[in-house]
Amino acid sequence: MSAPPSLTLILFAFNESENVRPVIAELCKWLDANEPDAEIVFVDDGSRDDTAEVARSALSGRRAIVKRHETNRGIGAALKTGVAAASGSWVTFMPADGQIEPDAIAVLRNAARDGQAEVVFSVYDDRNDGLDRKVLSFGIRALIRLVHGVRMRSDGPYLFKRALFVPEVLKPDTFFLNFEFPIRMLVQGIVTRTVTVRCRPRIAGFSKSTGLKRIWGVGKDLVDLRIRRWMGQ
Repeated sequence: MSAPPSLTLILFAFNESENVRPVIAELCKWLDANEPDAEIVFVDDGSRDDTAEVARSALSGRRAIVKRHETNRGIGAALKTGVAAASGSWVTFMPADGQIEPDAIAVLRNAARDGQAEVVFSVYDDRNDGLDRKVLSFGIRALIRLVHGVRMRSDGPYLFKRALFVPEVLKPDTFFLNFEFPIRMLVQGIVTRTVTVRCRPRIAGFSKSTGLKRIWGVGKDLVDLRIRRWMGQ
């Protein structure tokens, strides 16, 4: 029996058939050179195209698992499914759209090499998001500080010890999970670091994210999380 991997990388996708093969090829080439024992968990979040089939073909013969949701459940659900299937002591993730280059993994891993940080967050370097996304980001960070009393800088993928991420405790299936988990870590006083990574244009397709209306939804989720924390959940 082979030893457990030190790192699990979760790739999640929704209708990314055009991107999956080149993204996986680039990622596997990088992992072979830098993280040869890493495990890949690919999560197809209910795609209506052949994303899962392309992923299985591209990952054939590798240390990899492919999971598929029957319906589109959200980024949070994909991440929870990936972590539940992971066997690495450290976990990170990225979307299968090609926007996060594999070198981001090295940036995250290097920040945890000294053994002090248990979670490493990332922010994007000079990402051209436009005014609406800048306002969205500012508004959400202000709400987090107001409702939960912590300063959170986390835009991109993060690296964490798998033992810290308990899927059964983390309620959201939506992208809000990427706020809830960092907030919980900061409130608990877990040692964290924040690094800067690059964000590239998509290889193909278009973003499934929404616009400024997210602030209202995130605000409601932040209050809900505060109530759950008060109740000890």
